[in-house]
Amino acid sequence: MTQAVRHDSMRARNLGVVLGEVRRSGPITRAALAEITGLTKTTVSKMVGDLLGAGMVTEAGALRDGERGRPGTAVSLSGHRVAALGLEINVDYLSACVVDLTLSVRLRRTQAVDNRAASPVETLAHLQELAHRAVDEARSEGLAIAGSTLAVPGPVDGGLLHAAPNLGWHDVRVGDLLDFPVAVENEANLAALGELWFGSGPSDFLHVSGEIGVGAGLVVGGALFRGARGLAGELGHVIVSPDGPTCRCGGRGCLEQYAGQEALLRAAGLDGVPELVERLQAGTPGALRACERAGQALGVALTSAVHLMDPGTVVLGGIFAPLFPWIHGPARETMTARLARMRHAVPELTVSRLGGDAASLGAAGQVIHRIIADPGAHLAATTARPAPGPH
Repeated sequence: MTQAVRHDSMRARNLGVVLGEVRRSGPITRAALAEITGLTKTTVSKMVGDLLGAGMVTEAGALRDGERGRPGTAVSLSGHRVAALGLEINVDYLSACVVDLTLSVRLRRTQAVDNRAASPVETLAHLQELAHRAVDEARSEGLAIAGSTLAVPGPVDGGLLHAAPNLGWHDVRVGDLLDFPVAVENEANLAALGELWFGSGPSDFLHVSGEIGVGAGLVVGGALFRGARGLAGELGHVIVSPDGPTCRCGGRGCLEQYAGQEALLRAAGLDGVPELVERLQAGTPGALRACERAGQALGVALTSAVHLMDPGTVVLGGIFAPLFPWIHGPARETMTARLARMRHAVPELTVSRLGGDAASLGAAGQVIHRIIADPGAHLAATTARPAPGPH
């Protein structure tokens, strides 16, 4: 029994080594894989055969190994079978996306809905319907959903959503209300991972996600910093004015009350972000003042973040992406004025390439990265039972 455990463990490790190298270096021959990984050619051939059978890699064409090497068949990641489902619940919408093993986005679906007027049970029932439709569509294209992750607008610890003040939710075990297995993560953290994996951003940055609330995710060395209990990143509740308006969290003067979507629209006297962008493009004074005020508040909060974490780059996403031309100037000016006193460098402010899709993409990408790191677990699961996901 001990021998079998060791053999299974070694096989799982080798599968991960081989698939990880295919992702990094592919297309690549089996001979080159053996040389790079230090595994024998026999072991590599066995691993590649297993991955081929699972639809995780493909072999096609001829690739020469070095100047004098004989041409070999090129091994690459395959996007034809294994895929992941990314889901998001936010205050005014639900979204789903499907991403294949090559991180190619196969579909995106968004449903506008006011989730503040619904209970967790009602909201998750609607999300479940959206997930089923997305999975059915993916399966019609020959994709098998290997797992799913759900982004939620609040801190999560061990699958428990502690609080989502903008939804009015407290201590909800979200996964228990769905009929398929799902990992649950904070929306801002997943948005940061989405930016890392799909936005071609740097390996060190602070991602700020502007929605009804304002969240942040810190990426250091290509990995997400979660904090001691996974609760880091609540930038929206950094106090920017101690005498400011009361926040849903119970505090006063939080960033969310100045730079959150509702606060911005209220200050501009408008109903939606597209209308706000139109007014900004037209130079409407009220819209410009609202964005300047929000940018200044954001600059105050980011100054505190810089003092604590010293990020080299700050990526503005969510609603801050379409508002970037008008909001980044006041934010940068505020940061420059405050940080100059400490002779602290001002981080680069950039705009997210993903906007509102970052969190759902990060959710799907998390599943894909987990599979690539441990393909043995995926193979074992698919051998034992049908692929997880909505049915």
